Amino acid sequence: MSPPLAGAILPRLPLTYHPPMPQRLVHHQSATELQQARRWMLEHGEVPQGMVDEALSRSWQRSHHAGLSPIDLATEQPVCSAPDLRIALDRQHDFLAHARPVMEFVFDQMRGSGNLVVLSDSRGLLLHSLGDTDFMSRADRVSLRPGALWHEADRGTNAIGTALADQRPVVIHGAEHYLERNSFLTCSAAPVLTSAGRLQGVLDISGDQRAHHPHTFALVRSAARMIEDRLFHARHSRDQILRLHHLAEGLGAVGEGLIALSDDGWVVGANALAQQWLGLDESRIGAGTLDQLTGIQSRLMPPGKVMRLHTPGDRPLFGRMDPRQRPVLNLSGSAVRRTSATPPTSTAPARAPEQDPRLQEALIRARRVQAQGIAVLVQGESGSGKEVFARALHAEGERAHKPFVAVNCAALPETLIEAELFGYVGGAFTGARREGSPGRIREADGGTLFLDEIGDMPLALQARLLRVLQDKVVMPLGGSKPQPVDFVLVCATHHKLREAIAAGTFREDLYYRLNGLTVTLPALRERQDFEGVVLGMLDQLASDMKRAPVQAIHPGLMAAMSRYPWPGNLRQLHSLLRTVCALLDPDEHTLDWHHLPEDMAQDLRAAREPASATSPLPGSPMLATPVAEANLRRLSDQAIQQVIDATQGNMSEAARRLGISRNTLYRRLKQAGA
Repeated sequence: MSPPLAGAILPRLPLTYHPPMPQRLVHHQSATELQQARRWMLEHGEVPQGMVDEALSRSWQRSHHAGLSPIDLATEQPVCSAPDLRIALDRQHDFLAHARPVMEFVFDQMRGSGNLVVLSDSRGLLLHSLGDTDFMSRADRVSLRPGALWHEADRGTNAIGTALADQRPVVIHGAEHYLERNSFLTCSAAPVLTSAGRLQGVLDISGDQRAHHPHTFALVRSAARMIEDRLFHARHSRDQILRLHHLAEGLGAVGEGLIALSDDGWVVGANALAQQWLGLDESRIGAGTLDQLTGIQSRLMPPGKVMRLHTPGDRPLFGRMDPRQRPVLNLSGSAVRRTSATPPTSTAPARAPEQDPRLQEALIRARRVQAQGIAVLVQGESGSGKEVFARALHAEGERAHKPFVAVNCAALPETLIEAELFGYVGGAFTGARREGSPGRIREADGGTLFLDEIGDMPLALQARLLRVLQDKVVMPLGGSKPQPVDFVLVCATHHKLREAIAAGTFREDLYYRLNGLTVTLPALRERQDFEGVVLGMLDQLASDMKRAPVQAIHPGLMAAMSRYPWPGNLRQLHSLLRTVCALLDPDEHTLDWHHLPEDMAQDLRAAREPASATSPLPGSPMLATPVAEANLRRLSDQAIQQVIDATQGNMSEAARRLGISRNTLYRRLKQAGA
């Protein structure tokens, strides 16, 4: 049905429309025309064809379908509670930290002009605002303030909500607002995207519609790009960065495209300009290398050199690769070690150690999948650094400033693990705290949950954990209202979970939820960077003990240490070196045999015996043959028994010296038949 007298009163738009422009700015309709179109919609339940432009018509239609009335002044304006706002501000801490300086800059350019600068999250919740006092009081009447919800479903057509719905910059001027009470506003808004192409929020500039200025639209779009670039550099400070611009002189300046590359050349992030220029969207970021996605061969770009690039569609672009600044992960508990020529002072310069290639590859793969929210399962012997690995993943991810919550499923009594994980309301059980407890899962909200020894979780709780992972909500013990949670999951175990599934002690459906990617950490005896691990630990211990670092290790002692099986892995090595550092005199800088505890010295002297035909050679794989594996197991069992004898059967002390748990010690004794 066509609106009556439409041809006489309003100019009808052509029946064939051009595709919408990337942003909406030009206003073709007067306030009178828009009011007539609104009345027609109220009478007939649809937006009249041709009376308003296509983008605005779609927004009005969405608002109408949301059940909003444009003229009902009694409709309650949705505002969240103060506690909910505090939670939102905490979750958006990083976003706010990078947006506020830009908002201050924008407001300084407009101070005294009667405008308001507003930031919202991806739900349309207003987080922060800056503005002139006189206009802020007017804006407050329509709840244009932090804590208010301005999604289209809540407020109808408005710049913030419509920018979220369309995910593009937009101007909503005067009577274009769906709710008549908002028609005194003119608002320009631009979405802020993450480097993964996801919607982070919206930046908006609002003012009196009588003082509208077209330059405001350009300002808000530029400011949104400034925030995006600040978020990009914070997120990818350790990645290799490719800078793009259509002018060579524009590289490093405002308005450049930015691509973040992982160690192996995968595209792990891009700002909005780079996404636009190279045809990258959210689905393609993290899905391949730069060469695969764009045809640009990053391996042919020397760092620091400006090069003309061949791009899709032959767009003229220049590129410059920044030098790589990414540090190497070291699962020794220290990130650096010194050269042998370094003077013995606690403030000596440091350098990164050589990294075991298996560890480096595991980290690269785990970082890539975790960036997409995929769970990571870390396997390895007890003490091999699984929690350190998980913490490194957290520290390098988007949630680095959010909680990292570690739970050892084997260390918690079965009667307490449910309350510890899922939380409880006050009075849920005898001994429960009056105020209740949120539980470790909810404490990890927004961050990373690390479940160590997941293979020891009771079957009943495995089912509850599976439900949490599926529904993203937690039901506390004694509670009736599910609590939403958002976290990335890293699990670790020394168990072979497939065997546990066959034995009926681990749920197969949970296994597939946890096993987005499995990485296996090498045992200490298998690592190719053993010397670097030792030196790194000594450096860290020297710093912790506020003493001069060890500068040298007796060659025979280092050789013996490298041959020793280290059944307790990194924990056992750390325990030994901590004792050794405590025994060193203040003026000693060389580690020798006489610094070792007697029992450990005996074990290491046995390990340094010349290799026989059935013993692994130094530098060769320790588990290359069945004979070598049996020999290694024998040495490990001997070392455990010697420590037990030295502690006169004190199993707690023996476990401490070995750097393993008592449960692991008993398990090894059972396997040895002791």
